[in-house]
Parts: sequence; C-alpha cells; structure tokens
Amino acid sequence: MKRQVYLSMKSLEEAGNIFFSRFGPDKKTGIRCIKVEESDGRITAEPVFAKRSAPSYHSSAMDGIAVKAEQTYGATERIPMTLALEKDAVWVNTGQPLPKPFNAVIMIEDVHIIDDDHIEIRSSAYPWQHVRKVGEDIVATQLLFPQNHSIRAYDIGALISGGVFSVNVRKKPRVAIIPTGSELIRHEDIAEGEALGEGRIVEYNAQVLAALVRESGGIPLVHNIVSDSKKDIKKILRKYVDSEADMVIINAGSSAGSKDFTVHAIGEMGEVLVHGVAMMPGKPTILGIVAGKPVIGNPGYAVSAALSFEQFVKPMLYALQGVSPPKKPTIEVQPIRDIPSKVGIEEFLRVNIGMVGERHVATPLARAAGSITTLTRAEGIIRIPALSEGISQGRTTIAELLVDEEALSNTVVIIGSHDMTIDILGDEVRRDSGHVRISSGNVGSLGGLLAIRKGTCHMAGSHLLDTETGEYNLSYIRRYIPNMDVTVFHLVLRDQGLILNKGNPKAIKDVQDLARDDVVFVNRQAGSGTRVLFDYKLNQAGIPSNAVKGYDHEEFTHMAVAVDILSGAADCGMGIHAAAKALDLDFVPIEQEQYDLIVPTRMLDQPNIQNTLNTTRSDNFKKRVAALGGYDPSRSGERFAEVKSGQERIAET
Repeated sequence: MKRQVYLSMKSLEEAGNIFFSRFGPDKKTGIRCIKVEESDGRITAEPVFAKRSAPSYHSSAMDGIAVKAEQTYGATERIPMTLALEKDAVWVNTGQPLPKPFNAVIMIEDVHIIDDDHIEIRSSAYPWQHVRKVGEDIVATQLLFPQNHSIRAYDIGALISGGVFSVNVRKKPRVAIIPTGSELIRHEDIAEGEALGEGRIVEYNAQVLAALVRESGGIPLVHNIVSDSKKDIKKILRKYVDSEADMVIINAGSSAGSKDFTVHAIGEMGEVLVHGVAMMPGKPTILGIVAGKPVIGNPGYAVSAALSFEQFVKPMLYALQGVSPPKKPTIEVQPIRDIPSKVGIEEFLRVNIGMVGERHVATPLARAAGSITTLTRAEGIIRIPALSEGISQGRTTIAELLVDEEALSNTVVIIGSHDMTIDILGDEVRRDSGHVRISSGNVGSLGGLLAIRKGTCHMAGSHLLDTETGEYNLSYIRRYIPNMDVTVFHLVLRDQGLILNKGNPKAIKDVQDLARDDVVFVNRQAGSGTRVLFDYKLNQAGIPSNAVKGYDHEEFTHMAVAVDILSGAADCGMGIHAAAKALDLDFVPIEQEQYDLIVPTRMLDQPNIQNTLNTTRSDNFKKRVAALGGYDPSRSGERFAEVKSGQERIAET
C-alpha cells in the first residue's frame, strides 16, 4: 500500500464548512416517546403544550381568612371593621380552594380575634389579594417548550404540573467507535500494572471517545479492536452504517503511513470530503460520508483524537439532536514565556492557568500529541491562529477554560526546577485544604527565578549551586532578582547522581567514565540546577563538554532522563535518586543538594501560600517524601533566608 500525501489540507474553518454543509438541518435523529421523569437532558422533538391549567382552581396563597374584598372597604387602624365568621369570612389555609363567593384573603397576621364568632380587620382587602387564580402559573394549551429544547430538572416539574406525563424527544445519536491497530491490546486482557511486551500498546482512546460521546448526549457503541486490514475495516464500517449507528468514528489509521487504511476504506465505500486539517494536534483527521452518514477518521494520538472530536464529532452530535453545542467559558491570560508556533497551522496549546496578583498567567504544557496527561493537567487551551507565528509573553490572549474559573483563584503557581516532591505537595495540600491546587511548570531553576522577577508565579523551585562558594540559590537570587524582597524556604535535601541501567552493564562508576566512547549520556536543559551541578563536576574532573557523547541531548525533567535510560536511548544521565528508584534503575550518588522554594515576601500573607507552606511542614508530607528514596525532608518548610533588594539575612535555625 502506497503512502497517502495530504495534497489539499484544509483550514479548520474550511474543513468544518465542507463537512457540516453535507448534513443540513433536516439531518436529525428519530423521535422517541419517553416518560417525563426520564427526560432530564433530552431534547424535545416537537413543541410541548400544557394539557391543563395550574393551578386548576382558585386557591389561597396564605393562611388567614377568605373575604369579599368589596365588603372590607373602609377598614383602617382608626376605624376597624368587625366581620362575622362563616357569614362574612371563613378560615382558610395555604393551598386550600377559595370558597365561593369570597374573592380575597387576609393574612392571619392582620386578623384580630374578638371571640369564637367574630374577628376584626384594620385594613381593607383588594380583589384577588393573596389568591392564586386558575392558570396563574400555567394555562391549558399554552406552549411550555418549543422543539429543540434541552429539558432541565425544573422543566420536569412544569411538564407534570401542566398535565404532560410523556414527551417526544430526539433519540440519542448512536456513535460507533472502531479502534484500529494490530499493535493494540485491550486493557481488559491484561492485569492491572502488567508490563506490555515490546510493540504492544494498551488501547484507551475508544474509552475516552465513548465518554465524550456520552457527555455530548450520545450513545457510544464501542467495537473490539480491528487489525490494520482494509478488508476488516470496511466490513465493520459497513455493519454500522447499514444498521444501528448514526455516526462512525474510526480511531487511528488516518495518517499517511503505509498501514493507514482508513482513508481508503471510506473512499471506496463512500466519499472522502477532507483528508488533513491544518490544526495541531489533529492534522491527519479524515471527514467523510458513507451511506449518508458522517464518518470521521480520528488520529491515533490521544490528544489529536480528543481535539478532533471537539471540532467535528461534538458539533455533529448536537446538530443531530437539533441544538448547538454549549460554549466553553473563556478567560484572558498572559503566557509566562514567548510561545512560537508554525504559520499555517492552527494550534491548540494546553496550558496551566493560575492567578498571580491581578493577572491570570498561563504555563504551556508539553505539545506532544500522544500525551494524554497534557489534557488531564490542563486548566485551559489557547488557540493560536494559523496566520500567527506565536504569542509573546508580554501580550494577553484568550484561553478556553477546562476548569471552573473560581478554581484559578485558588491555584498556587510553582515554576522552576522539576522535583517529584512538588507532585506530593500538590496532592497533600489538596487533601489538607480541600480547595487549593498546585500548578507546576518545569522550566529549570533559572527559569523559575526569572518567573518570580516577571511576576508570573507564586513560588519558584530552585537548586542552583554557586560553584565558588558552595551555597545554593542565594547568589543567583541576588543576581537575577535584585529589586524584589523574597523569602527562601527549605523544601528538601536530595541525592543527585548518575542514573544507570539496572545492573550497571557498562560499569560506570563516576563522572570520569562519561568521557568513554561506549557511554551515551542524556543531559538536563541549560539553566536547570542539575545542569549547573553537572557542568561543575565536569570542570572539576577536567572533562570538556564535547568529550561527553550525548551532552547536547536535553530533557526537562528527572523522570524524562530516567525514561531515556530505561528505553535504551542513553546509558547514563544526571538526575535524582527518586527518579532512578521509581523506574527500578541503578544510581551512583554524586552530591546531596539543597532544593528550596523562593516566594516573593509580599505574597506570604496570602491564605493559599500559607496553606502550601504549612503542608510542607506536615508529618504526612515528610513521610511520603522520605518514602520516595534519596530525600531528606527533615527541614521541609523551614524559613532559610530573607533577601531584601539583594541583601540576604539567614534565618536562625
């Protein structure tokens, strides 16, 4: 099979116009009659009219006495009026029918009892005072709801009150989801936590798509995994378009590889409307029509599949039900750094968002299309237009929110060096406070200090070694944050060293061995504390950086370094002991270093900051950190230094 080439990739707007125009307003699901009590969230297929009035009789709206209003005229505080019970007035309770010939109610608070047969009133009533008249709420035959109305909880009460006990609604769209790929394996077929064999991938996109279908009012029909076979894909596609499905999603196989058969299957059975959309992630999306039904070829990468669903499947699902999809709330944000983007491609960038001062700041997450955690961690999505080269950190832009806006004001933004204890801190502070959230960005220690200076974070995580004095962080604070008062808190002491394959097959003992031709190294990014420490150790050993094979191969986290070693991409890397332990790798200790949290002093009184710092001092946090291995949390949360305009004061301990 020859590879496909995107000869005419469409813009996102153009692709949507081509696709949705083939399915006009008359293209809706069928009608089903259901009980009103089961109708929450369903869409009315036709107008609904009341079958009776509510209330259906004149009733008292208050506890008191029913009177003839005309008979009470003239009653005042100075000239009270006496009424005979049973003749001029009768006692009534709220909701009781209003007895004839009475036409008004006086509240019991305004009635003065004289004896068992007489009462006194000191103000007159007007006709229909405190009376619920027939049809006050609903009049028989009135329109309760138009067609294409989404039924809410309150609407159910109105329907029943109006005598409507069943309602015709749109059938939920049935969406067939066909996962494809010979390398895929169902999660039901493996044990929880079981390692996968080489070349095998656990399939989860279908379950994500199924949940998204349910969120959009549809019914997912998840098929078993189909191998990379055009014949098999066509067979299953034919089954669904000829019978039970209103729409079909074929997941994976939409790209331009030699085993990507989705476009051929759709083209041979129907019509390919679009193959390739100028969006990132999601470029390989296929939009087609088979047997008059929409068929979408979703990319196999998780984020691409989800974003393709949002742009094409979700709007179609709502259109089939006769309504528009709900709009996501948006907010104005300022990126913490410049974000370049490729011209000609509309990019959907996942970001963390937090409120720092009066601004909402956005920290970009990894752009990897296959990283589902960039969606689970994201608080928002920034759409970078196709004609833009990116977004400058000095300008604001709009982000679609994935969380409640209120949550952003309770988010503590920590930017700087990656450390596994920040994840523990985020979990512990959420458990302790119930509302505070930690949003972290891994840009290296120096990047964290610069974020403090620019006012785009609440805290910076740093472990920058001054190679001349042996102290951590303070000299860098003086240099890079000279005009701001900051307070430095200990977080942990941690073991830095060489992460090695299990069993250390190349017998690497120290930094000297990294100059060997048979050793491939993986480095941390420039500006990170680990990189500073590593360069210092190379200098001490008299080894030039160009003598280390892989010195320019950079990763942004300790776990990424460990994964490179586990996968065989490198033999060795500089990182923390906890990362090696997490992946059952070997470790050669080099240095115990100090990892601190730097906080602008003006922010210390903020409750969320206090909650976070208090959590670092808690026994639970310290126990969990110690269990990671390679950490000493005994001084976690201690105030280490106060730096005022470059002049630090070391706290007494």
